[in-house]
Amino acid sequence: MREPEGVLDARYSSKGTRAHDWSDAEKVLTDSELFWISTVRPDGRPHVTPLLAVWHDGALHFGTGPGEHKAHNLAGNPHVVLTTGTNSWTRGYDLTVEGEAVRVTDDDRLRELAAAWEEKYGPFWHYEVADGYFHREPGRTLVFAVRPRKVLGFGKGEPFSQTRWRFE
Repeated sequence: MREPEGVLDARYSSKGTRAHDWSDAEKVLTDSELFWISTVRPDGRPHVTPLLAVWHDGALHFGTGPGEHKAHNLAGNPHVVLTTGTNSWTRGYDLTVEGEAVRVTDDDRLRELAAAWEEKYGPFWHYEVADGYFHREPGRTLVFAVRPRKVLGFGKGEPFSQTRWRFE
């Protein structure tokens, strides 16, 4: 994947600042432990919940139980926003990733992701893989990949910045 070019939105950026490089955003996606996912319920109302996610091969990956709200919402509408960052106004870097959640069912790919999960989050998050699912007590987990369509980055504190990356 070719690195996308960041475009600075001067309306929300300090004078003289520059657009961030995509490598800055990838570092945040790789290092962040907690993400918030926004899905849409069948009646159109939003649903937001925190979750763990792994940046791997150009996509954010997350899991959910088959009976959870996220899974039901995604069955009807795969469009999502994943958000990460800090709860500070004066420091840090926040990201929103817009895209479509696509279920990962290939066991070889799931094994790669299970290893990435355990490497990032530790042995508590060890998964076995079989039949297109992560398995761990108390049950099985659906895994989804979100390839970014648009990412917004918000630099907080001086200098403030808003950078946008678009993907084909």
